[in-house]
Amino acid sequence: MEASEGLHVYHVYIMTNRPQTLYMGVTGDIEKRVFEHKKGTHLGFTSRYKIDRLLYFERFGDIHYAIAREKQIKGLLRIKKIALIVSMNPEWKDLSEGWYVRHRYQPDNAQILRRESFAKAKDSASSG
Repeated sequence: MEASEGLHVYHVYIMTNRPQTLYMGVTGDIEKRVFEHKKGTHLGFTSRYKIDRLLYFERFGDIHYAIAREKQIKGLLRIKKIALIVSMNPEWKDLSEGWYVRHRYQPDNAQILRRESFAKAKDSASSG
């Protein structure tokens, strides 16, 4: 989800865990940030509560609008946050499912490739 020609793309997102604790955030690299949440790489709320499922996101071209929207969503009652999620994702599926690929024979501690990196590696292997 890289921006092209120097344009920046920012995302406001909502993630959850099994008990459906909600977490809102803003990022300039949603794939990287979701991966960090899934792996619990940053100590704090999201690692403590194992926030690991992307439920909702919006894209912005301006960080100021993204931050304002994140604050707006954070200010909503939980029921309105849930309505927002359901409007895009009625089944509460992990929207990041399939973003990261690990070969079934690859060790669990090996680096997980992003889809684009996997496709490039696969193309170079088949053409070489």
